[in-house]
Amino acid sequence: QVQLVESGGGLVQAGGSLRLSCKASGRTFSIYAMGWFRQAPGKEREFVATINWSGGSRTYTDSVKGRFTISRDNAKNTVYLQMNSLQPEDTAVYYCAIDRLQLRNSWIEPGPADVGSWGQGTQVTVSS
Repeated sequence: QVQLVESGGGLVQAGGSLRLSCKASGRTFSIYAMGWFRQAPGKEREFVATINWSGGSRTYTDSVKGRFTISRDNAKNTVYLQMNSLQPEDTAVYYCAIDRLQLRNSWIEPGPADVGSWGQGTQVTVSS
């Protein structure tokens, strides 16, 4: 089974930055698109960012464009989410996800049905 382990969450003041990491094991990481989702209390889990298997295609939800950057290091089986200019509205549990399909060239606005495996989540709290 695929295992995804997130790290890097924490408490930060508005305007600050955090870098999330997701370490994958259990299958060939480099042939799968990866993504980040988040879920705030009382809200549905939502797509945040994706990166395709080659690293050449990245997508973001509108609310984080220009502030968040997704990247991957296939040699380390790790995907990252650099989060800058954080706002209280970004407060949520952030989940790493791997595509259920191999070699997708662009993973656009995925929903839960598109996900093969989830990480356990890491809490990000942004204070005003």
